[in-house]
Amino acid sequence: MAVQTSYPGVYVNEVQSGVRTVAGVSTSVTGIVGRFLRGPVNEPVSCFSFGEFSRRFGGLALNTPAAYAVDDFYANGGSEALVVRLFKAGADDGLARLVLGGLKLVAASPGNWGGKLQAQVTYPNEAAAKAYVYLHPELGLAVDDLFDLAVVDQGTKAREQFRNLTVKDAGSRRVDRVLKAESNLVRVDLKGDLTPDLPGARPAEGAITDFQGGNDGVPLAPAEYKGDKVTRTGIYALLKADIFNLLVIPPDTRDGDIDPTVWEEAARFCSERRAFLIVDPPAKWDANPDNAIQVTVDAASNTPPLSLTNGGNAGLFFPRLQRRDPLRGGQIDYFVPCGAIAGIMARTDANRGVWKAPAGIEATISGADGLTFKMTDDENGKLNPLGVNCLRSFPNVGRVVWGARTMRGSDQLADDYKYIPVRRLALFIEESLFRGTKWVVFSPNDEPLWSQIRLNVGAFMQRLFRQGAFQGASPRQAYFVKCDRETTTQDDVNRGIVNIAVGFAPLLPAEFVVINIQQIREA
Repeated sequence: MAVQTSYPGVYVNEVQSGVRTVAGVSTSVTGIVGRFLRGPVNEPVSCFSFGEFSRRFGGLALNTPAAYAVDDFYANGGSEALVVRLFKAGADDGLARLVLGGLKLVAASPGNWGGKLQAQVTYPNEAAAKAYVYLHPELGLAVDDLFDLAVVDQGTKAREQFRNLTVKDAGSRRVDRVLKAESNLVRVDLKGDLTPDLPGARPAEGAITDFQGGNDGVPLAPAEYKGDKVTRTGIYALLKADIFNLLVIPPDTRDGDIDPTVWEEAARFCSERRAFLIVDPPAKWDANPDNAIQVTVDAASNTPPLSLTNGGNAGLFFPRLQRRDPLRGGQIDYFVPCGAIAGIMARTDANRGVWKAPAGIEATISGADGLTFKMTDDENGKLNPLGVNCLRSFPNVGRVVWGARTMRGSDQLADDYKYIPVRRLALFIEESLFRGTKWVVFSPNDEPLWSQIRLNVGAFMQRLFRQGAFQGASPRQAYFVKCDRETTTQDDVNRGIVNIAVGFAPLLPAEFVVINIQQIREA
């Protein structure tokens, strides 16, 4: 900004450097969508440990394979999961209810867990009530308007206590507003018009009373998974979150499958949101070990779970995992691998970077006691060219991920995004630049702006180059950033468009290691 001079002397003016740092986005925030025991429905809830997940969603349960996938995610190095609970109501809405002295309460979310709730209404002692009324004249309350509410969850032993509540429209202390803002267990029930069903006067005191009803609904159908983009339900509930990078959709039953239409919708959604979908193998692929490979080869070639249209943003992993089930006395059972794979990707991102293939000797699967099918190298060689990532078991190593191809990774396609690390690196760069260049919008579209863009985007790409994300011995060989009169013509300027061209040379994984051995003989 030019200095306005008015008197002889020295003027100081601060000049902006023009450098705006492009920050790299997260790479392993994982959306996990499925059935759970409790928790809000169609709401993405961020959880950073299995303990936090258990407090919010009820932990492991025999009829919730998605909970085991969450456990596998954290056991294999995952850090942040966006958990979305799906629920399909049966004959009723699945909510436990209680009428307490005229006050109608309902569990905060559907499920059998609500039947273990207890509540009690009591009145505050007269001196305390008078003091509260005196200190808060703006509420316009009388002593006879106040009551206390205690709620206990007998399943988890969680206890909530709310004091100085009222049913009158008195600011923040009206009972329905307090429970909605502060309670994890209960809400005031609603009328048909979705307004709070409040009594005309404060509820009567009474004994501790149990909630009645509550159920876990009926099995999920494809419609519950696919949801609706407008109302943001199903997988589209993740639109309520700022970002997610990986998507995991475990089946509703242990031996079940996700419907192909759900995979298609999820892959299309991931393509729009610059995320990556982890696809589980159908249960029938390894149901019969005698012909599992032939079944898998035929299915992967002719009827894969996901078409090639959106396969570039998805990876398929085979076979399923064997692990001990703590809810069945440690008996071995079969589980889909998606949660473990997402955890391994998160662990690899943290240790090596998103450009490192989440496969190899380091990509060990924690918590697995075996695989449903143990394949040989030759059998692996039949699946790998088809874009099926195999899980293998090696002596002294254990179970590992032994493939890193997208579902467009078939040799016949020769796709630019054949490999998972290349696809995920591109998604990382796209999302980072999408968020990091918003300052460009409405700036004067000429050479000063273009030079700033080249500087800022180039600094971001140089940082990745120094971290080892690209091929090449020099930045010139590794990447380019172009924004000038060649990329943005006068016609583009007239239409308010600035074009930025960014290219990079990705590191392809060493999928095939060839060792040539020569015997030297004396002449």
